[in-house]
Amino acid sequence: MMTIKSSYLGNLRTESTHVQSNTNLLTDAPVDNNGKGEAFSPTDLVASALGSCMVTIMGIIAARDGVSLEGLSWEVTKIMQAQPRKIEEIKIDFFWEKPSNDPALIQKLKNAARTCPVALSLDPSVKQTLNFNF
Repeated sequence: MMTIKSSYLGNLRTESTHVQSNTNLLTDAPVDNNGKGEAFSPTDLVASALGSCMVTIMGIIAARDGVSLEGLSWEVTKIMQAQPRKIEEIKIDFFWEKPSNDPALIQKLKNAARTCPVALSLDPSVKQTLNFNF
């Protein structure tokens, strides 16, 4: 079954629909690459997907251990390389208002983040810099 259906809207903008949920998202080319930057760029989505995937897998691990990740947030910084134009590095800073006091759980969460499907799918040349502020 198809996962995503997309179309080009013109002016360097695309629209994608997640088939199962019928949720839509737009992309725009970034300002530094001839676009308007009025929506996520495709490379922004990659960077966002990395953070979201990491936290989703961390959430699965936490739930198995009966721990809530409520109050967990993260900030993503995407760094582009000029030639060839590609993602050079994705930096993610994680913050947790009420972290667990269990060092073993904290280590499991960090390992889960580093081995999420998106992290494992990115080319090894894309540097993944993670800062766990908890």
